[in-house]
Amino acid sequence: MILVTGGAGFIGSNFVLDWLAHSDEPVLNLDKLTYAGNRRNLDRLEGDARHVFVQGDIGDTGLVARLLAEHRPRAVVNFAAESHVDRSILGAGDFIQTNIVGTFHLLEAVRGHWLDLPEAERAAFRFLHVSTDEVYGSLTPEAPAFTEQHAYEPNSPYSASKAASDHLVRAWHHTHGLPVLTTNCSNNYGPLHFPEKLIPLMIVNALAGKPLPVYGDGMQVRDWLYVGDHCSAIRRVLEAGRVAETYNVGGWNEKPNIEIVRTICALLDELRPRADGQSYTTQITYVKDRPGHDRRYAIDARKIERELGWRPAETFDTGIRKTVRWYLDNADWVAEVQSGAYREWVKAQYQGAA
Repeated sequence: MILVTGGAGFIGSNFVLDWLAHSDEPVLNLDKLTYAGNRRNLDRLEGDARHVFVQGDIGDTGLVARLLAEHRPRAVVNFAAESHVDRSILGAGDFIQTNIVGTFHLLEAVRGHWLDLPEAERAAFRFLHVSTDEVYGSLTPEAPAFTEQHAYEPNSPYSASKAASDHLVRAWHHTHGLPVLTTNCSNNYGPLHFPEKLIPLMIVNALAGKPLPVYGDGMQVRDWLYVGDHCSAIRRVLEAGRVAETYNVGGWNEKPNIEIVRTICALLDELRPRADGQSYTTQITYVKDRPGHDRRYAIDARKIERELGWRPAETFDTGIRKTVRWYLDNADWVAEVQSGAYREWVKAQYQGAA
């Protein structure tokens, strides 16, 4: 069995579904079910004995220790995190609590479990920490992409809290010997993505006839990674990654935000044309840029390819088409997650544009 934390969120739930599609090894799934955690993401596993769901906090050391003692997982994959930059700007407290304090408590509980394992199980055990490229800061247009040796230069409360969690994971290996692995991924997109992030927000707003709010000039560049590819990378790192190593996971898809928005509009023009015959691009609205908005992220994913033989299977064209189709086919899921609190947050964040 493996323990997955944050397994009802966007990437975590995709990973759990992907894992059980490729393996019969059971998953113990621990998720706090905050606003972005959704049990409906896991509907297809209802009644599946390979999936054990527990609602709880990684910061609850007693709960985590009991789960570890009862289920004796051979590995922990830690997705649990507050992950939205905009929310961290408005209120950093939850990010500090979950991403730093929570990670500390999780590491301590896992260390106790690991030390109690028989020697052979202890040697095979792994703690895989899922992180982000945002810890590296911002790149100029001509700068080379982030490698695993790039200095940490986080610029938002979110990225600072994730950088701190990465440092804790590293320290628990070097101080206590805990066998850890860390992955730093680029911007994920795909099914089950909570619609406050760029791609799902644009799809949902376009279909609702609402403005498509684009920060600043829209020329912020990101590397886009289809979530299914991210899941396969994590499986590969857990299988064969070297202890204490970091692996950057990217999609080799650097694109400015405005190009992403226009691509989504073009796909919707094709797949779900507006009744009035106009393009969805007429809904694009430029809004005030957010504070400290990093200009460019780019991942150099050559290490994971060289050492572990992993490359993304999806191009951006194939991945974004799959994503748009999923949102078109799952309007009930979208409607359910768009609570009143969500609508008020979007309205405040984009100053009425959304």
